[in-house]
Parts: sequence; structure tokens; C-alpha cells
Amino acid sequence: MKRRAHTEPDPYSFGSRPYDLVKEFVIALVAVVVLTVVLAAAFSSPDVKPMTIASWATSDPGDFTTTALAELDGSSTTAGYGPPYNTAAEGQKLGPFAIAKMAGVTHPIDTVDAFVLKPLSAVPQNPAVTAAIGTWKAADGDKQTAWTGAYSTALDKAGGDPTKVAPGDFGPVPLMLAQLLNQAQAGSLEGQLMSEDGFYHSDYTLPLLLLADGSDLAAEAQTQHLAGTQWGMMNEVGNFPGQVWLAPYTFWYQISPYKTSGNGDALVWGTMGLVGAVLLFLPFIPGLRSIPRLVPVYRLIWRHHYRTQKQKQAAAEV
Repeated sequence: MKRRAHTEPDPYSFGSRPYDLVKEFVIALVAVVVLTVVLAAAFSSPDVKPMTIASWATSDPGDFTTTALAELDGSSTTAGYGPPYNTAAEGQKLGPFAIAKMAGVTHPIDTVDAFVLKPLSAVPQNPAVTAAIGTWKAADGDKQTAWTGAYSTALDKAGGDPTKVAPGDFGPVPLMLAQLLNQAQAGSLEGQLMSEDGFYHSDYTLPLLLLADGSDLAAEAQTQHLAGTQWGMMNEVGNFPGQVWLAPYTFWYQISPYKTSGNGDALVWGTMGLVGAVLLFLPFIPGLRSIPRLVPVYRLIWRHHYRTQKQKQAAAEV
């Protein structure tokens, strides 16, 4: 039996229609550009200039001075935080476990020394400032507390403006804080707080803690809808890959008991650890591992395969 020769169909025997490739390209390009602009305007993050210690001290010298005074008298958030910075508190707990205390003080910070005395001593000072630092170090704790307490009261009465503080027995405190403000406004304080051994200087702990102890950083976060109660998230331009991966963590801070607990960070950490363990061991957990079989989503995805298989089975039975 001779096999019939296979002949190629004539391509010109089929119907045809004109196609303008340039036109299609232009339409697609315009559509993509318009869609990009609309989505960027609706969902993109603003390109906000970073807040630095210099910009903070220049725009709000009163808040900077108040914060520096809190570091000096030990009343700042950092001073009373506990581990890993100091032993002023036990830190957060996860149930009965004081996990912060168990880890201990791994990054010791004395706010008086780290935020005030060291930065002032790191650069050449005029004789008056040098004498003020010496006077502070020579005084006992009670005297230092009396100075900072009196200056804090006077600063409050002046509305937080150090230039309007009435004269009083403040010891060396006003001169020290004024010089610290000058260094901050000049831009040198941030570098002094980041000074560390080695070629690379990448430890931003002290500058960030000082900013966080003030009120301007929190106010800016509120303005940008980044506070814990606002569900905000910002991906700054150039900071790849951004904070999208933090979404599962930030979710928990919006609901109770996480948002009201003093151990919120530890609770979120423990919850995400549990969620991660469940996902990791899902194939070995009875009941959960059967969900894909009990919820046949796979049949919807592979519906063509199962339809063909069913047809073949029906044909075989006939």
C-alpha cells in the first residue's frame, strides 16, 4: 500500500488581513505609560527626604534640646529601655520567659556618656565648654540631678525654647546642651555617634535611638501614615527590596492583644515563629496536610486534563 504523499498547504489560500505593527506598538506603549502613571500616582510611596539629626536640630532646636536633656538626666526612652541596651528594665516577655533579659545587655548604652559627654569630648572645645564638662564629671549624682531637674522645669516654662530659659542654678547643663546643639546643627554630631572601629561605619544604632527619643520622628511618621494604628508602609526610592516583606509582621500590630500589650514585639516575634514552623512542617501535620486533597482547587487548575481523562475513560467503557 502506497502512502499518500504529504503536501504543504498553500499559505496564499488562506484569508488575510492588514496588520499595522507600528500602530499596535504605539497603542501598547501609550497604554502602558498611562497605566504606569495612574498606578504610580495612586499607590507609589512619596520620595521624602530622610530626617537627620542635623535637619531635626535645625528645624526644631527646642525638641532636640529637650531630648538631649532627657538623655543627660536618664529619663529618655532609651535610658529606661532595658536589654539589649541597659539593665533599667527587664524588657519584653514571651509568656513566662523574659527573652530580652535572657539575652542580656549585648549593646550597652549609657545615654549620658553616649549622647552627650563623648560627642562633646570628641572634638576640640573652647575653654568654657571643656570646664563645663569637667564640672559635670566632678559633681556627684545628687548635684547632677538637681541641675537637670531645675533646667527641665525652666525649659518647660520657656515652652521648650532654650533661648528663653530664665537664669537659674543649672550648673554646666545649659552650656553643654547649647554646644551639643551647635554640633548637631553643623552636621558633625551624627558622624560622632556613628564613630566605630574599622574601615566601615554602618552602625546607625545611636543616631536612630536619639531621633526616636525625640518627638519629631514620631510626628513625621504620623504625617506619613506610618504609625502603628494607621496600617501604613513606605518603600523609599532606592531602598530595594523595600518593606513589603514586613507586611505579615506589621499586620499583627494592628489587632489586640498585640497593639495594646507592653510585650507586643515579643508576641509578634513568637507568632511569626509559630506561623513559620507551621508552614515549614505542613507536610507532616495531620489534618493540615490533607487540605489540598479535601479542597480540590487542583482540579480547577488542571480541569482540561481531568476532562480529557474522563472522556477517555467513558470511551473505553463503551
